[in-house]
Amino acid sequence: MLPYLSGAQATEHAVSRYHVRWYTITMIFLAFDMEMAFMYPWAVVVADIGRTAVIEMFAFLAVLMIAVLYAWREGALRWT
Repeated sequence: MLPYLSGAQATEHAVSRYHVRWYTITMIFLAFDMEMAFMYPWAVVVADIGRTAVIEMFAFLAVLMIAVLYAWREGALRWT
């Protein structure tokens, strides 16, 4: 009734494999991944809209950068 681990005995519990700090990195990755999901349609229409689209994208990137700097200052990216 043990879990199959390539024929070897499991040495640790399945839930305890990942440290909580990896969840912070995962959330930051997802934030930047969603940024790319918003930048693709913007890149398609930026030539049609013009200067307004460029200003709005830089405002979006500025808000994202402020959030990353805030997280860094608060120690969310510290490993220890």
